[in-house]
Order: sequence, then structure tokens, then C-alpha cells
Amino acid sequence: QLTLALYPTSFPSSSVGGWLAQGGAGIGSYEYGFFRDNVVSARVVQMDGEAKDFSGRDLDLVSDANGVSGFISRVTFRVKPVKPMHVRVVAFDTAAGLSAFLASLFDRRVLMWSVSFINPQAANLRNQLPPRLHHGHPVHDVPHVVLPEKFLVTLACTTDRCDLVEPEVMDLVRRHGGELLSEDIARHEWEMRFSPMRIKRIAPSLIPSEVVVPVDRVGAVIEEIGRDIKHPFVLEGFAVAGRQVVLLGFILHDERRFNFNMAFGLALTTVRVAQRHGGRPYATGLYFSGFAPDILGRERLERLREFTQATDPRRLLNPGKVLETRLVAGGLGIASAFEPLVRVFGNWAQSKPPGEVFTDTRGLPGDIAWYAYACSQCGYCVEHCDQYYGRGWLSQSPRGKWTFLKMVLEGEDRFDQQAVNTFLACTTCEMCNHTCDLGMPIEPSWMKLRGLLVDGMGFHTFPPFEIMVNTSRRQGNIWGGYRRDRAQWLTDEFRPDIVERSDYAFFVGCTSSYVEHDLARSAAFLLQKAGISYAYLGDREQCCGIPMLCAGRWEVFDELAAHNIAQMKSTGATTVITTCPACWLVWEVYYRKWAGERNIDYPFQVKHYAQLLAERIQAGQFSFTHDIGRQCTYHDPCHMGRAGHVFEEPRTLLRAIPGANFREMRFHHEDAHCCGAVISLVADPDIAARVGAVRLQEAVECGADTVVTACPCCRVQLKLSCDKAGLPLQVRDLATLAAEALGRPEPSSDAVMDERWAVFDAMIRMMTPWGMAEMMATMIPEMIEAMPDTYRAMMKAVIASPAALREPMLAAMKGVMPSLFPVLLPGMMPRIMPTMLEKVKAAIPMPAYLQEQMPDLMPRAMEVLMPKMLPEIIPYFLPRMLDYLRTAAQQA
Repeated sequence: QLTLALYPTSFPSSSVGGWLAQGGAGIGSYEYGFFRDNVVSARVVQMDGEAKDFSGRDLDLVSDANGVSGFISRVTFRVKPVKPMHVRVVAFDTAAGLSAFLASLFDRRVLMWSVSFINPQAANLRNQLPPRLHHGHPVHDVPHVVLPEKFLVTLACTTDRCDLVEPEVMDLVRRHGGELLSEDIARHEWEMRFSPMRIKRIAPSLIPSEVVVPVDRVGAVIEEIGRDIKHPFVLEGFAVAGRQVVLLGFILHDERRFNFNMAFGLALTTVRVAQRHGGRPYATGLYFSGFAPDILGRERLERLREFTQATDPRRLLNPGKVLETRLVAGGLGIASAFEPLVRVFGNWAQSKPPGEVFTDTRGLPGDIAWYAYACSQCGYCVEHCDQYYGRGWLSQSPRGKWTFLKMVLEGEDRFDQQAVNTFLACTTCEMCNHTCDLGMPIEPSWMKLRGLLVDGMGFHTFPPFEIMVNTSRRQGNIWGGYRRDRAQWLTDEFRPDIVERSDYAFFVGCTSSYVEHDLARSAAFLLQKAGISYAYLGDREQCCGIPMLCAGRWEVFDELAAHNIAQMKSTGATTVITTCPACWLVWEVYYRKWAGERNIDYPFQVKHYAQLLAERIQAGQFSFTHDIGRQCTYHDPCHMGRAGHVFEEPRTLLRAIPGANFREMRFHHEDAHCCGAVISLVADPDIAARVGAVRLQEAVECGADTVVTACPCCRVQLKLSCDKAGLPLQVRDLATLAAEALGRPEPSSDAVMDERWAVFDAMIRMMTPWGMAEMMATMIPEMIEAMPDTYRAMMKAVIASPAALREPMLAAMKGVMPSLFPVLLPGMMPRIMPTMLEKVKAAIPMPAYLQEQMPDLMPRAMEVLMPKMLPEIIPYFLPRMLDYLRTAAQQA
């Protein structure tokens, strides 16, 4: 196995081409130098269209060039064998001791791989960082340690060198007054190597200043910077082969304060200090293009200038970088001549002490406002965000949403329905919480915004949710089934297991109760075999409410929570058993929080059926008897995996099943990709199918023929994605597979899933703005007849008018109808509703029970939706209406 010789601390989101264009160093640079030193060749697509390979001295035209020479499309670089790594952290009280130690490592040619360090201010602020939150509770994803506020050096070498290197390193540590720190601190600092920006969580803004200095001058440079800059200054350094040290500095400030721009000038102070000691800026970028001769060297810079003049004479590639000095860079160039004066004003421009301060701003909650500025824009959240890779737009990613919120806070943008939909469409998979470098509670922030935007600001949720709102309120479920049919899954075989009062209660959930009877019965069979009797609410059970939370209809969630908690208490249960991870999450997290906020006693713990069975398997009280002969992999449901950290129990079941031949997909446990269901499925079924296909492809690649999940909703989405993509896989729920392994295969509910989903799919597509416009276009005669007398006469006058007058009248109508239609339609709806119901019935393959309810469900949904959706519908509908009037006139 091979791995990178070195990599940047931004490794989780950085690109190879970007690192080469930057001219970077990082982890492993002590042994391997800058990335440029390890590149064999680079293919560059030039502005003149030629794709050219650069190697040897010609790589100088690509490295450090910030992309002005072309698009880097391929890089060939050196790698090294994968070997276990040995990590130590040592501490020094002074910059002089640190500097002497680093220089001695080079002097003795100690065979380290990577040498990096932080300054005491960085250690101090790391100790102040708030922990990552998981549903409001602090968690520590790395060992919790208190760092000594000293210069902390992280030393890494391969274990095969350890015996040779360790005595020499410890001798140098003692010689220069250092101390060896604990293994916990070493583990902590190594785990934190990809999180240099985490300090931004409490800043919330950073002023970067990055330089390269000779190793012998590191101590002097650090001491001088400490004297010259009076703000909190966080420093991270990397020793680089060739006796150099890269210093990445961050000055903590707050860009919302008026004096931030003054403080920004202190970036020049770091550069000037480095230059006085034989150093240079780390890279040019947009701000330091004036320092290009110091960074690249004059001869190399002239070669680059001649090259770009020949291939890109109009300077279209990355204008303003390296070869040109634009406004900001020019201003910094001028300011550098007056750096002592700039420093005075920069130090005067003090910010508040670091620490989260939440203040409601422009209608946004204080925590969300703070996080919008704290977001480091590192991009760690982007690649694995299903909303991003499903749609391909950065605006859909958490990074894009924080950018939008920051623009709202600065008055540069505002919420409209399209922006609201971006937040509503999040699948709530919580991958962003897991990947965020700053450990910010991103998904909970989006959840908070759902209620604020829909319940608070009056935007509409996704239209199908309004049907679910009414079916939940009237029938207690989201599928539109009758309340009386909720327990139809229950057969006489399992009735003896149900008792009136018990420590256990079985909360079956909407999807298992109305769609996936095979799952409900299989789970009941497994509980029976495990000797568990339970209470069951039957038709008193209602939807757990998570669709209403996600839809932003929080008042409906409140109603469902109050009902279910009260009903469950009547059973005397203390443990609620679920088949659905979403139900599990609601009972475990959201109901508990809801009850706590209202000072209501909440006596329940919650277990998914897989957790109960895993306990009995591990205790030797439960086993399987039949070989199923499959190649199985497991899909972690987001609402039980990342959201609940329930990972191993379902795998315990699978591994205990004879012939399951379990194997993991590439992404699993905390890193498991979402199936694409929940909100994406309601917002855009085609996108959801695309996201699901990404997940299923991982199953194909690991050699599975069966994808097993423990979530009825994941099962629906994965089956839909599998069918649409034509993949050679079967999707099964864990309960049905486990029942089969006990000799009781339950008839599949796949056909019912397809039938029920076809209704939802058609409803979703019909209730889009363009779908509604299409349906309304088929009802124009009825709509005209439903108008008040004056406007009905006006429409008929247009039809009857001479051709010479008709187009001016239509033009006038086109101008007034967008504002007039919202006024007219509420009065028209009762008269056109019978026709609309007929159109809906014709367009959607509804079962009888849903057809019976539509006369009640549709008017209620339209009453809420139409006033809010009309601005979106009219651009699609109005051209159809004008065309109708033209055609009607011609026919008349």
C-alpha cells in the first residue's frame, strides 16, 4: 500500500492542483520539503487550448503560480509506503528553546517525517474551544485534554525508525529545556492536525498572515511578532526540508466591527518581521501579489510573465494574481511602506475577547448569526453533503448556506421562497455535523431555521407536507390511511404477545403500519422469539411527528408529541421499541427535549428492535437457525447512526445470521452516506434517486447482492433508487432478513411500497409551481366562470374584442394579473375546487381510501398554499392563460 509523502492540513477538502498552484507545505514537509519538490510532472490546459505536460525546471511555471499559467488537470507525484506512525508531543517554555530544538533536528539530520508546532496563545485558545454538540449535548470526538500553554511541537516518524530516533530526539528536548507530554496530548494534537481553523469558532474572524523563515531565525521572528502585535495571535508552524519553517499565523478579530480593516493591516507586520530575518511571504494570492519577486524570485517571475504573455495575452486566468497588482494588493503595497504607522492603528483596533457571543441579528437567532461569521469556509462539509452532490450547486452545501446567511446579516441578500427551499431540502442526515472542522451544530441550525421560516416568517413548506399535515391531524399518519386501519398489520399470531400494561411498548410507526407490513410482522416475530411481550397503542398511535419538524410545521409536531407521550404513559411502559430510526430519534431526542421544555415528566428510554436483539445475542439468549445464502452489506440509517450512534447492534444481528457473508461499504458508521430520502424525496424525487444511487453503487463495489437497512424509509428510497438505476441488488429490511434466518420469510411488501409511493410521487410532481400551473391551465374556463362579475366580463370582452385591440388588452392584463390574481383566487377556490378534485383524481393513481379523503384534504392544503405559492405559479400559468384567450378569440 502507498500513501502521500506529505499533505496539507486542509487535506479533507483541498485539491492536488490547488496545493501545487499555491506552492504549499504541510504534514511531512520536514522530510519531503514543499509539495513542488515531490511533483514529477503536471499537465496544464493553457488558455490557448493546448494541454501541455510540465516537468523539471518547467514546473516553476506551475508551482506558486496561483493558476495563472492554466488549469492543472493531472499531477504525477512521489508517494511512499504506508507504515504505522509514532507520534510524540514536546513542550518548550520559550521561542528561543523551540528555535534551538528545531535547528538541532536539522543539524543532526534526525530522521523525523513531520515536525509541526503551535504557540502558547494557540494552546490557550484551544483550551477555550466549546465542544462539538450532539443534539444540544457536548461530546468530545477527540480525547479531552488541557494543553499546557507553551510551544507544543508534534513529532511524527514511522515506527520502524522509532528506536533510532527516540533517544536522539529526547536528548535534544532535554538540552533545550523541553519536556515530553502525555500520550493523550499526543493523540489529541495528531487528531487535530486537520483543524488549524477550529479557533475561528470563538473569534469569529481571522486575519491570516503566512510567512516562510529560516529555521535559525524562528525564535527571533516569533518574539518580534509577539512584541509588535497586541491582538491574540495564533501560530502554527511546519519545519520544511532545507532548514525552513512555514509560519501560518491568524490574528483573531471580528469583521463585523468597524475597526476590523485597520487590524487587517497587521498582516503586513508579520511579513515585514519575516523579511527582516531573511524570510518571505508564504504565497502571493490576491493580497500579496506585490511580493511576487520575493516569493518566486525575479528570474522565475519573468519567465512566468513571458509564458502567460504568449498563452494568455488578455490575462483571463486568475487576473490580479502573481503578475498583476489590483486594488487591495496595491493598497497593501503602499501600506507596507508605512508599516510602523499601520501597526499603531492596527493594534489600536482591538476586538472583543475571544468567545461565543450570541445576539439576535436581523431576525436570525444569535447562535446562527454567530456561526455564519465563524464558518471558516474550509469546505470540509461540501463533498459528502448529499444535497450538494445530488444537485451540484455549492449554494446547497452547508458552506454555501452559511455564506448566504452572512449576506443576509450584512443586508446584501434576503430570504425568498427559493432560499427557504434550500434550507428545507436538507435531508437532516447530520453529515455536516460530523465533518465540520469547527464542530458547529449545523443540522440543528437548519432545523431551527425551518420553524422560523415556515411557522415564524410565513414562507410555505414543500406542498406535499401540507397534505401530510392534514392527514396527520385527521388520521394520525402521513400516508393518508384511515386511523382505524393502523393495526391492520397485526395478525392473530402476535396478539397473545400484546398486554395492556408492560415495561415495553411497541411503537410501530406510520410506514411500517401502513406500507411495510412485512417489516412490522417480522419485528413482532423477532420480539416474540426473544420472549418480549409489550403494550401496543393500536389506532391510538399517531405519527411521531418528525415530518412536521422537518417541514417547519412545528405546531403540528407539538400536537403529535403531546398526544403520543400521554398515550404511551397510559401503558406504564418505560422502554419504547421502534422499527423506524426516525421514530427512535423523536422518542429519544425530540420528545425528551419537548417534555423538558414544558416541565413534563418523561419516563421513557427508547430502543430500536435491533438493539434489543443484539443484547440477547451477546448474552447467548438468541440465535438464528437458517442459512440465507447472501452477500450482505449494511446501510446505516442517518437518524439512528450519526444521529444516535447506534452502529454496532444491527451489525451484531447481521454477523449472527448464517450465510449473511457481511461486508462493509467504503463509507460506513459515522461516514456512511445518506440514502437521499426524507426531505429530498419530498422536494425532488429525481435528486433523491440520484443520491440513493451513489450509496447503492458503494454496495455494488463491495461485492454485495443485498443491501440491508434498519429503516423503513431508507428501504423505500434505496429500492426506488435501485429500480431506477437498474442495479443488481436487492434491498431488505434487517427484520425481514432476520425473520427469514429463523425460518419465517414474510411475504414482501415491495409491491405495496411501489403502489403507495406512486401516489406520493405523482402528488409531489403535481404540487410543484409548474405542476400547479399545468393543472390550472386545464381549468381556465372554470376559473373564468368563478371570477367576480366584473373580471369575468373583462375576460369575455378580451375574447370578443377585435384583433387590433386584443393584444394591447392582453399586454395590459399581463401587467396586472400577477398582483390581481392573489386577490381574486381565494374567492374563486370554493367554486373551482370540485373541478380541481376531478383533475387531481385523474392525474394521480389514488387508492379508494385516499380518494374518499381528498375533498377534505385538498381544500385545506390549498387554503394554506395558494396565497404563498401564487408568486411562483403565475410565471408558469400566465402565458398559458394568455394563449387560451388568444385561441378562444380566434375560435369565436
